[in-house]
Amino acid sequence: MALSTRPLHSKFGKIVTDVNLDEVNENYLYQEIRELFEKHSALLFCDQTFSEETHIKFAQLFGPLENRDAMATKKNIKFEIPKVSNEDGEGSVFDESDLKTLDLKGNMLWHTDSTFLPIPALANIIAAKVIPSSGGQTELASTRVALRDLPIGIYKKIEGRKIWHSVAHSRSKIDKNLAQLEKISRWPPQSWNSIFTNPVTGEDSIYIASHSYEIEGYDKEVSQDLIDKIINFCTQEKYVYSHNWKKGDVLIWDERSTLHRGRPWPYSEPRTLNSICVSVTEKDGLLKM
Repeated sequence: MALSTRPLHSKFGKIVTDVNLDEVNENYLYQEIRELFEKHSALLFCDQTFSEETHIKFAQLFGPLENRDAMATKKNIKFEIPKVSNEDGEGSVFDESDLKTLDLKGNMLWHTDSTFLPIPALANIIAAKVIPSSGGQTELASTRVALRDLPIGIYKKIEGRKIWHSVAHSRSKIDKNLAQLEKISRWPPQSWNSIFTNPVTGEDSIYIASHSYEIEGYDKEVSQDLIDKIINFCTQEKYVYSHNWKKGDVLIWDERSTLHRGRPWPYSEPRTLNSICVSVTEKDGLLKM
C-alpha cells in the first residue's frame, strides 16, 4: 500500500496523512512507514489519539525500547514511557531555576539522543500531550543533507575518525550541578564514527551532538572548535525544520541522521511530550557506528 505523503521540509522529512497509528502493526503499514523513515529521516503524523499502550506497541516495531535504568543497572526494570516535561506530578510545574527545568534546557542544545549510551538510539518517537500557549517547538536538522554541502576541508578532518560523547559534557554547559546528578554521571564516555552510513540506503550522515567533546587525533580545544563549526554548519536555517506542536501530533526522527533541539516556552506553563527512544541493532548499522 502506497502511503499518502507531502513534504515536511524542502530537503528532508515527510508528513504522512490518512494513517491511524492505532491500526499499524508488523503486517499492516509498518514496512511502508519504515521505508519512509530510512529514506527521509523524519516523519510527522497528525490528529492521532495515540494512547501510551499504542505508543509502546508502535515503538517496538522499530526495535528494542531504550530503558536507561535497566541499561545502567543491568537489571530487569519495567519500562515506563519517558516524559519530556516540567510538570511536577502534583498539579504544578518546576521552577525555572530547578535542576529538572535546567535539564530540559540542556535539550535546547543541538543534540542527538543517546550518543552517550553504550547502545545509541535508532529513533525517537514523540507524542504531544500538554502544549504551552507559545514556544516549545522542536527543531530538526538533517546531517545527511548537510553532509552533501560540508566543505571538503572540514570533511577530511573528521573522515575515518571517531568522536567521543558525554552527557556530563553537554549538561555542564547549562549548569555544573547538572553534571553531578546520578542519572548524568553514571554514563561513561562513548565513541562513535563521525560518519554513519545507512545500511538500507547507503547514504552517509554526520553523527555528532552537543554531547561531543573530542575527536580522535585532536586535543580537546581543537576538537571542540571543529565540533562547533560542524554543528553550526548543519543547523543553518536551510537545513532546519521547526515543529510547532499540536495535541495529537506524533513526530519520529532518525537519530543516526539528524540533530534536534527544543525551544523555550513560558516556564510557568506545563509542557509534556511522551518520548520513546528505540535502540540501534546490528541490522540498523550498530557494528558500523
